[in-house]
Amino acid sequence: MTNPYSTLEFDIHPGTSLGLFEIGTVFSYYNFPRLISKFQGSSLWTILETLRRLQHQYPQVDIKFDPDSSTTTPILIHLRPHISLLFSGLHQRLHTISIHSLQTSNPPIILKYKDTVLSSSKDEVVLRRVSVNRTFGPTYPSGSGSDDLKYPGIWFSFEEDSGGGGVTTTTTKVAENHRKGKEIEDRSNEVKKIMILQKCNDGKIQDPLDGVTECNVMHGDIERAIIKVHDGIRLYFSPLSTTNKPLHIRLHQTTAQDLTLDLGPPLRIHYKEDERMTIHSTENAEDDTNDESDYFYNYFQHGLDFFISGSTHTVKKIIIHSNIPGSPLFQRYKRCNWEIEGEPEDDEDDTPPRKRFYDRFETISHFLSPKETPPSMVLNRTDDEDGLQLPNATTRLYGYDGIILEVLESSQVVSVTLF
Repeated sequence: MTNPYSTLEFDIHPGTSLGLFEIGTVFSYYNFPRLISKFQGSSLWTILETLRRLQHQYPQVDIKFDPDSSTTTPILIHLRPHISLLFSGLHQRLHTISIHSLQTSNPPIILKYKDTVLSSSKDEVVLRRVSVNRTFGPTYPSGSGSDDLKYPGIWFSFEEDSGGGGVTTTTTKVAENHRKGKEIEDRSNEVKKIMILQKCNDGKIQDPLDGVTECNVMHGDIERAIIKVHDGIRLYFSPLSTTNKPLHIRLHQTTAQDLTLDLGPPLRIHYKEDERMTIHSTENAEDDTNDESDYFYNYFQHGLDFFISGSTHTVKKIIIHSNIPGSPLFQRYKRCNWEIEGEPEDDEDDTPPRKRFYDRFETISHFLSPKETPPSMVLNRTDDEDGLQLPNATTRLYGYDGIILEVLESSQVVSVTLF
């Protein structure tokens, strides 16, 4: 009988990737005319965008995160039943790839290493300890009291849920006086789980809170964005070094052409402005009209929007997104690691004070306005979506001199607008 599920086939690259899922980069194919993009850095946003276009291959996608501290804690994506992807909390980069349920055939999964089939639930090829030893050679003892085989960039576990904190199935034991029989049993032990992670010299797995070590495939990705009120934003690209100058995008100076030359063409150009906020403007809205409509340059892959004047074609506003799980804007934009920079204490101060995207709203608000918190306005992003309900659909807008913060009830800042 023909299996109704399409077979998943992956090449394993220790320390680097499982098929298209790479620690450091991922290929993404977008439904834009003649556009095939390879976005630098395997961000949470990029991989979810890729999965959205591969629903026939990955119909069951679960996202798990800590709702109380989703800005800084790791995020886990389950592609049931075979793959789990762990992302670092701060930078939302792919940190660890886990493959499990190797013999589950719904759908079948085939794993290859250098053209050698390691495991195939379709052809009933079972990966055992002896096969790992033959393919990858000798390795040091795990040293953690487990039977795992640990090689640089890849681990093999013989337990159902090794390290998961739940009930585990231990390796079958035989009588001590049958040592030879135990060795035979060990050789035939079935691999239950495979983990792919960055190579570390000490053989230890990296803490996902520490993020992913910078590697070549991340070069060109925005690593940090410094916000300066009334000025603009400075973008620092990977690799971070003292010789690489940041890209300075200035309000009312940088043009749309400048953005295209420096950042590439936007993924979308949006010509409709949300005019609901104009009622709060101190200027006469009729006097501010242009012969040509203002428009947005949307760089979803960078977590940035630029609102551009229709007459001068210079940047009027910059919107920076935090991509916080559980928020109304989650997965619309990649996380931009922003910092708001204050004034230095003196002319010789090379380290002016800054507040980062993971700081609580109260801390950032006091930084921007030490005397008092400005009044807020309530924004419900589901008002235009009939029938759509979100657990945290409502945010609050706090306006300061030259900057607006959009804040969740949990005091996390989901976006910053410079004007």
